[in-house]
Amino acid sequence: MEIFDKQIRMTKLFLPGKYENLVKISEFVRLAANEAGLDAVSTYEVETAVEEVCANIIEHAYGKENVGDIECTCEVRPDELTVILHDWGKSFNPAKIRPPNLNAPLKKRHAHGLGLLFIRQWMDEVHFNFTAETGNFLTMVKHKEKVG
Repeated sequence: MEIFDKQIRMTKLFLPGKYENLVKISEFVRLAANEAGLDAVSTYEVETAVEEVCANIIEHAYGKENVGDIECTCEVRPDELTVILHDWGKSFNPAKIRPPNLNAPLKKRHAHGLGLLFIRQWMDEVHFNFTAETGNFLTMVKHKEKVG
């Protein structure tokens, strides 16, 4: 017996990990956010988080452009958007990233860590999953704002 939920729509985009493809990924995510009914600010937050993650995949997981692919899956539900980014590069352990000291002078701050902080602030849920067999998955969820 197959169970199908008409209120969930899933779409996928599969592209080489190249910086020029970040525009296509952003457009893909923006369409899904609009379909999920997210407001303009939430849509911007999702787009920016996805772009940050994809740039990090290219830079850190693959080490440079055009080494591997990025798969972006969007699950649209009536009250939320789930974005799943999948790559096959070097794994990333978010627990090893020290939170940035935002009170430190700019000259004394570490160059990394702000992206992860922003992603966690922009998205309602962020889940990392890495295995040697399946690659790296980052699942991010943005809930639709309740009005009234």
